[in-house]
Amino acid sequence: MSNFIKSFVKDERGVTAIEYAIIAGLIAVALAASVGGVVTKLQTVFTAIVTAL
Repeated sequence: MSNFIKSFVKDERGVTAIEYAIIAGLIAVALAASVGGVVTKLQTVFTAIVTAL
């Protein structure tokens, strides 16, 4: 049992996957935040175009 625990503590294969998941999550949050601002600006532009027509 102690050998299993020692090998489990030293195993680093899952750490890399977790790091990539955190990076992907941060990128997704950044994209969602930036898209929100773009959508608001696009609505304003299209409203101005419709009003002008």
